[in-house]
Amino acid sequence: MKFAALTLALASTAFGQSLIQVINSTSQLSGLSSIIGPYEQQFANLTNVTLLAPDNSAVNAFLNSSTAGALSQQASLAQAILLYHVIQGNYSNITDTSFLPTSLLPPQYTNVTGGQRVEAVRNGQNITFFSGLLQNSSVVNASIPFSGGTIHIIDQFLTIPQNISSTGVALNLTSAVGATRTLNLSETLDNTPDLTCFLPNNAAFARIGGNLANLTTENLTSILSYHVIPGLYYSTNITNGSSVQTLDQGSNITLRIEGNSTYVNGAKVVIPNVLVANGVVHVIDAVLNPANSTQVPNTATTEDAFAGATSASEQPFTSGVPTPTSSIATESATSVQGGHSSSSSSGVAWRPIETGAMGMAALFGGAAAVMNM
Repeated sequence: MKFAALTLALASTAFGQSLIQVINSTSQLSGLSSIIGPYEQQFANLTNVTLLAPDNSAVNAFLNSSTAGALSQQASLAQAILLYHVIQGNYSNITDTSFLPTSLLPPQYTNVTGGQRVEAVRNGQNITFFSGLLQNSSVVNASIPFSGGTIHIIDQFLTIPQNISSTGVALNLTSAVGATRTLNLSETLDNTPDLTCFLPNNAAFARIGGNLANLTTENLTSILSYHVIPGLYYSTNITNGSSVQTLDQGSNITLRIEGNSTYVNGAKVVIPNVLVANGVVHVIDAVLNPANSTQVPNTATTEDAFAGATSASEQPFTSGVPTPTSSIATESATSVQGGHSSSSSSGVAWRPIETGAMGMAALFGGAAAVMNM
């Protein structure tokens, strides 16, 4: 009741005011007001947008984090972060799960056509936004209008999605990351726009490690390419029974939905919708086999697509791959996304990584150019 009353009170005073006026007059956003200050003119002119506004506790948490020094030394870093908090379009009421394009457009940060996405999830009365590295940000005060759109106040900064390799390491998908490095596929996967990758977890690689040891480089390349499809396939736009062409010389995979679970051929998606710099990653529980494209799901158990699969004595492909430096909790997310796993992250810095081989000055200069348009 108090939450509803506060929202109504803010709405009655905010309607017709500019974005900057609403931010400056909202006590929960005094910290954000000080950050936006240098960019007031750009934010004052925004129309038909939704701002995800970190509250004072979120700002304080960041200012006490290890990345605060970078913000003080690089003013344009704040611009890049803020771009990702501005959603294109006025979403005053989030009613279901959606992947919304933000104003983060510079190719130095994102290779997602139309702007890097943020996932919006409604679960009962709760609204959560998911960003890179599975960071979740809960709405603590929703639907505050201003003259150019809507503000949702959130309790955590969003995390700009990282490239596939960095995200894979953070998720402890060290075999998948190592395999792409071994076959010199990392640069292609990290920099090709608009990709969907199905990355097997370490257990999946370990179960068939004996088989992988006997394959040629050409065979392995074919297998890894079979896990990648062009286009953005989030959980919301996967059609049951659809056959989709992969990067493995046109071989197809079949996407299926069984209850609350999604399957790729016979592999189950165990962590869906991990946003990355150039698209989306879904973690699966088995390695796909282009020579066994007709495999169907077995909802009772995990089945490998390789006949007579044998395990390896050591985890395949992990030599030289760094171990995760931060933990990402993935167990509690199923209930949040209504049957599709997600999670909050712990100890993960939200400072972005450049998507290509560019220096920091060039990276942040690109963000500044967008903000000054």
